[in-house]
Amino acid sequence: MTKDMATERAAWSRLLDRASEPYRGAGRFAWHFARGKLGRDPVFRHLLKNGLIAPGARVLDVGCGQGLLASLLRACAAMRAAGEWPPSWPDAPTGTQLTGIELMQRDVERARAALGVGGDARFVCGDMRSEPYPSSHAVVILDVLHYVTHEEQDAVLQRVHDALVPGGRLLLRVGDADERRGFAVSQWVDRVVTRVRGHTVAPVYGRPLADWIAQLRKLGMRVEPHPMSQGTPFANVLLVAQRSEAEGA
Repeated sequence: MTKDMATERAAWSRLLDRASEPYRGAGRFAWHFARGKLGRDPVFRHLLKNGLIAPGARVLDVGCGQGLLASLLRACAAMRAAGEWPPSWPDAPTGTQLTGIELMQRDVERARAALGVGGDARFVCGDMRSEPYPSSHAVVILDVLHYVTHEEQDAVLQRVHDALVPGGRLLLRVGDADERRGFAVSQWVDRVVTRVRGHTVAPVYGRPLADWIAQLRKLGMRVEPHPMSQGTPFANVLLVAQRSEAEGA
């Protein structure tokens, strides 16, 4: 292991500690879920190492659950202030303002219990199909759209496009339905986790990766797919979709 790799690993460990610590006050389940999800899901580290959320960004987290992304961003700012941010990573996403939308009241309560109300993060209990979307530099949707029909997925993506400022990014993780085994495993795990979190299991409306990309391009967005199943048996892909700068001209 190189010195840079060791530095990054140590920094990530401190970041994980900082981001999960607030959930101790929200109950044992909330803390254990935060540690497990932030520690094992590769998407969070990918967002930071690739600078996909810029300093000062207005962030909309659709399907925010118990607010893990908000806690991670707050931990990033604390590490940057303490001089602990890895020098090999892009600028820390400090000064962000996050709005989280979550359908499940229990998760919203956990988010508010851990992170408070107001300040740099606010959490709304509402339906992503109808809740107003604030103007945003980045919209994050991780493993959520498959809970609604294809027509509703398209409508949400249109609303996201309209909420993004010109040049803003949608960070959308989806399962590739063409990868049948990985997609099936991910859906089974999703059902189990949903039940453990105390929620009913909704139907699943998957799509092949090519269909997701085509729909985003239909909205005029530039799309880059990033495999996002490292260390897991899933078929997940992170789509980084950017609204055209020209739309604001």
